[in-house]
Amino acid sequence: MERKIKLLIEYEGSAYHGWQFQSNGITVQEVLEKCIQKTVKQKTTIHSSSRTDAGVHAEGMVAHFTSDSNMTEGEFMRALNSLLPHDIVIKEVSFVSMKFDARRSAGKKIYRYTILNRDYPSALLYRRCLFVPFPLNVSAMRRAKNYLVGKHDFTSFRAANCGAKSPIREIYKIDLLKKGDFIYLIFEGGGFLKHMVRNMVGTLVQVGRDKIQASDVKLILDSKDRQKAGPTAEPQGLCLVKVEYP
Repeated sequence: MERKIKLLIEYEGSAYHGWQFQSNGITVQEVLEKCIQKTVKQKTTIHSSSRTDAGVHAEGMVAHFTSDSNMTEGEFMRALNSLLPHDIVIKEVSFVSMKFDARRSAGKKIYRYTILNRDYPSALLYRRCLFVPFPLNVSAMRRAKNYLVGKHDFTSFRAANCGAKSPIREIYKIDLLKKGDFIYLIFEGGGFLKHMVRNMVGTLVQVGRDKIQASDVKLILDSKDRQKAGPTAEPQGLCLVKVEYP
């Protein structure tokens, strides 16, 4: 009997051209599908809750596939982790209703962007954060982020090649935490456009460097003009933390 299997996946995205299949490089989806096919001995497609860009990481990517294998949840987890490379790990396997869809059933998505703000970079964490050697005005960044919360047209913060039908998205909450030399920006929303989080971060860094006034972020949002926002922040600072389901 065919069953639907939900996976909770963690990966370090540095070696991959993002989640989704690409013709020009290896992706997380491709590696996972090959391991699943070896395990269940049949061709399988895996469907994810999100699509992360090249170099972006995940602590809580959710995906699903279907199979008529009679393996238990624990057997699936052990089999897949024995085949996967060290930078992709299955944290949890669960059998779910056939109505479950990793993307369509998703409620809230939480992303974290990490900035290292000091005079020198990190040899150990350079793949996990954006290094900014200039002083940042954190209180201005805190004021600026509040203009982005709510339901808006995020055209100013979407990639030029974004394929989404509508630029309207809702951000429920943005937290900015400063811990030592690190600044963490945590975005909670129903969904995000291509490069949206990275474009917001790039803009907030410009606010922190006093190149953009905090209040100008509202004008940038209202302008619906990508040229007015800051640059796209580098991918390695971004991590998909969690996908919540109602």
